[in-house]
Amino acid sequence: MWKGRKTHALRKDLALEPNPSDHPRASTIFPSKSQTDVREKRRSNHFNHVSPGQLTKKYSSCSTIFLDDSTVSQPNLRTTVKCMTLAIYYHIKNRDADRSLDIFDERLHPLTREKIPEEYFEHDPEHKFIYRFVHTLSSAAQLTADGAVVTLVYLERLLTYAEIDICPTNWKRIVLGAILLASKFWDDRAVWNVDDCQILKDVTVEDMNEMERHFLELLQFNINVPFSVYAKYYFDLRSLADDNNLNVLVTPLSKERAQNLEAISRLCDDKYKDVCRAAMRRSVSADNFIGIRRSNAILS
Repeated sequence: MWKGRKTHALRKDLALEPNPSDHPRASTIFPSKSQTDVREKRRSNHFNHVSPGQLTKKYSSCSTIFLDDSTVSQPNLRTTVKCMTLAIYYHIKNRDADRSLDIFDERLHPLTREKIPEEYFEHDPEHKFIYRFVHTLSSAAQLTADGAVVTLVYLERLLTYAEIDICPTNWKRIVLGAILLASKFWDDRAVWNVDDCQILKDVTVEDMNEMERHFLELLQFNINVPFSVYAKYYFDLRSLADDNNLNVLVTPLSKERAQNLEAISRLCDDKYKDVCRAAMRRSVSADNFIGIRRSNAILS
């Protein structure tokens, strides 16, 4: 009896915690999923006398500042996609369970006509395989680097709102749905589901539309991403890259580059105001799903 009350109280407390994809002060989920692996890598490097990647990095000094070409307003696309897919990899590898929904199950809604052996769904995908899949989709959908960050926001929002896990049987369709929404609502690109079906030629328009509707319903039509939440995810992805020794090219900061960064910062506000206005005008689905058009703008 006491155990049941305690479990109920724990679930109630968890329900009251702010959602990381909504609240800027709530911790994102993917860093905690990666910490065990990061610690094990560091411990292994220590015992095997392998020099960690941090020792080869360039550090800023009083006379020289080293920076990469990624900023919160203009992230580097390749690095951001690589970090985003690494976060997805850790979500899958260190998931709590295998909770899923039929609409995302690739066994029930395959993305290809080729028969996939059941053993395929029994093993976690490697990071390089996830990266290739996302890279192909993002290139075809012309997903921007900040759109890739928002893709991860939508993915974690789905996992928490719907109380499901991302696993070998559903990760492709969940990622596909998140990229589709990020392309439409964040990047303001006229991506119609029929266009995406040219990328995945064995997928029907009806299937894409149905998945999109379910995704939005599970998000409770909350496609709003405050800039404070976006910035939190961006910097946590940078930390993930650092923890996993992803190669990021850095160069000394020059006067000309400093002026360019200052100009980018001034343009940042205008950019997101344009995104906010454009989101209100978007037509969001090939079947004219009217209910979504009245959704709030992306930025608050």
